[in-house]
Amino acid sequence: MSTTSLGNGNGGRNQPQTQNGGRHKVLLRVLVAGVVGAATFLLSGLLNQEDDNLWEWTMSISLGCAVLIVQYLVDFGERFEKVDQGFAEILAATELFSQVDGSVLRSEEVTRLVLGYTRVREQGGDIMQAFAEKELGRLARMMEGLGSGTADCPGENHEWLIDLTDCTKMTLDATSTSVDREFWYSGPAERYLAAQEKAIRRRGVEIRRLFIVRTEDEVTPELRSLCDDHRRRGIDARIAVRSLMEANPRVSDFIVFDGELCHETKPDQENNPDSTLLSADPDHIEDHITQFTDLWAEAERQQTPRVTSET
Repeated sequence: MSTTSLGNGNGGRNQPQTQNGGRHKVLLRVLVAGVVGAATFLLSGLLNQEDDNLWEWTMSISLGCAVLIVQYLVDFGERFEKVDQGFAEILAATELFSQVDGSVLRSEEVTRLVLGYTRVREQGGDIMQAFAEKELGRLARMMEGLGSGTADCPGENHEWLIDLTDCTKMTLDATSTSVDREFWYSGPAERYLAAQEKAIRRRGVEIRRLFIVRTEDEVTPELRSLCDDHRRRGIDARIAVRSLMEANPRVSDFIVFDGELCHETKPDQENNPDSTLLSADPDHIEDHITQFTDLWAEAERQQTPRVTSET
């Protein structure tokens, strides 16, 4: 109801102003035509010394009418240009929505976005409008990035983790290094694990997570407890020690969703999360799948002697 009442209120205030503006324009055009006609009459009077002033009247009236017609033609041209621009915008919008209808993205979500932004522009205050424009710009940049195959953002993006987990249908392979070790004891981590547990139970997603440490001293009771918590949720979690690896595989903090999208956490100089990268580049994905396969094999090899010795 608030939207309707605002629209009616604005219409009631704007209609008299529009009518007054139109009347002022008409009066101004007539006044200009009259001034031109009078000036023409005086000038023709000075040039024509005969007593008959019929020619003077004819010239002044004709020129005044011509000026009035020219003003209306100019105004018509301006209006036609605006109408033509409006048609061009409508055609562009129609083409855009036709592309959206044929894409994976549901057109109703795009419609909701546009309508929501319009309501903010109509009803929101300055700070709300500024915030909406900033968020819309952020979303546009992310969509442009995803369209080209990559997207990034500063620091960690926990919402990306949860949303991507909700979209995963088959597999989720992840490494966890010292870059994100503190993350597992935070509130967003609990939401992330809850989303993974739901993906396992409801969609049968297979999730593997490999915790990588540098030395055996870093395999603490806290880390073992963290692995046990993952396993209780249905996640195949293991620990790999770099100093015990036979090979020297490259190690980074990443997640591969469904073998199609790679999520990477980039560290800064102090090994803290600095930025997050999403990539759908096939070569990039294949490289990280190979990296995970090698690291997972190392973790299995490290577990085998321990199992044998205990037996």
